[in-house]
Amino acid sequence: MAIQKSGRLSDSSLQLIRECGIGFQNGTGKLKAQSHTFPMEFLFLRDDDIPGYVADGIADLGIVGENVVAEKDEKVDLVYKLGFSRCRLSLAIPRNETYQGIKSLQGQRIATSYPKILANYLAQHGVEADIHEISGSVEIAPSIGLAGAICDIVSSGSTLFSNGLEEVEVVMKSEAVLVAHPHLSEGKKKILDDLLFRIRSVHNARDNKYILMNVPNESLAKVIDLLPGMRSPSVLPLAQSGWSSLHSVIHEEEFWSKIDALKAAGAEGILIVPIEKMIL
Repeated sequence: MAIQKSGRLSDSSLQLIRECGIGFQNGTGKLKAQSHTFPMEFLFLRDDDIPGYVADGIADLGIVGENVVAEKDEKVDLVYKLGFSRCRLSLAIPRNETYQGIKSLQGQRIATSYPKILANYLAQHGVEADIHEISGSVEIAPSIGLAGAICDIVSSGSTLFSNGLEEVEVVMKSEAVLVAHPHLSEGKKKILDDLLFRIRSVHNARDNKYILMNVPNESLAKVIDLLPGMRSPSVLPLAQSGWSSLHSVIHEEEFWSKIDALKAAGAEGILIVPIEKMIL
């Protein structure tokens, strides 16, 4: 598996791998590492190089930004969207200018590190522009007269704001993805299936919480209707007569919308516990 050797995408990728129970040691500056708990070796590369390594079969798998996959346009299979490092590739112009739609970029010079994605987007909207490819510090281009607009990765928008720019069009949304060589052997496909099983278990656990509460027996039916759980809640009698302990699993966002109804139904002593892994 190829992973970005440094940066935010690298940190999140390594965290996911370790949460999947895949252990390895990678010292400072080390570009290869072998797992001692899973049949996998890791290559630490520049993110721009990962799609090419996977397409050429040097790496079987890679974790990389969806935007990089689209820009490099290599022959790789997008296997799974990983849900982290979310961002968007957007067009931006100086804040003191008036934007009148995508057609207002006709004939403009646009600076970007993603010329292929931008060219396709402009062509879809019938716009011809002078695309100026640069790597790094794209936001400075309008202020030094290099370009009248930019197309760059945006997360919070603070970098655009600090450089006097305004986001005007979202070209594409992106997140970290798992990609694979299109022609894996049967043995490697089995390893990939095992890896995906672990990743899904981690993701299921992140989105859900284990919930425990004390409920008077006469209110159990009402509370169970509110918390159906994965199949149905577990109900255990308490030492105190007439009360039970109810255990269930619920999506965290759903819990916050139902907390008042649970309390109104008589639930007390509600505990919310993180889940490390969740196998459906």
